[in-house]
Amino acid sequence: MQLYFAPNTRATRPLWMLEELGVPYDLISVDLAGKENQRPEYLRIHPLGQVPALVDGEVRVFESIAICMYLADRHPEKGLAPSVSSGLRAVYYQWLVFCPSTLEPAIGRFAQHGGEESDAQRQKARSRFVGAADLLEDVLRVQPYLLGDDFSVADVIVGSNLKWARRVGLLHGREPLEGYVQRLLARPAARRVFGEPDSG
Repeated sequence: MQLYFAPNTRATRPLWMLEELGVPYDLISVDLAGKENQRPEYLRIHPLGQVPALVDGEVRVFESIAICMYLADRHPEKGLAPSVSSGLRAVYYQWLVFCPSTLEPAIGRFAQHGGEESDAQRQKARSRFVGAADLLEDVLRVQPYLLGDDFSVADVIVGSNLKWARRVGLLHGREPLEGYVQRLLARPAARRVFGEPDSG
């Protein structure tokens, strides 16, 4: 498997997944500043010239969440996704869709808007984040991971976003979410990707 990667992008999600799985892979850096992502050979892998992209034999897949889901299903023995016959599969899908539809847009809009001229937009984004964060806190107060006692792809995706939320100051005073992020970043696979938990 080959993962096309650039740091400080959503490509860290499938990299984290690959480390959790412990399977062999080649990490191929794509220099975005040098426009390597616009070269014809890369556009054959990802037609939009973005990262990440995964090549697994004849399979080519982009979108970080899709890659993570594919990897979990490719290696069911690792237990990072509930089986299709499990009732937890629906909850798993729920959190995977919740992230790009609800959680990530709120964080992104909050991070994007700065200064007095956009304070109203920033507060609107914060309000949207509060609703999403309250929901997550209700779940994580009573169980260590989104699906219960077992770590899954859902934690990789939601945890990556909460790591970003923490960096932009949205987790201040939210102990259940702070603790969740710390717990995730303390995992050996996450430490190999992000470094020590306190590094942000």
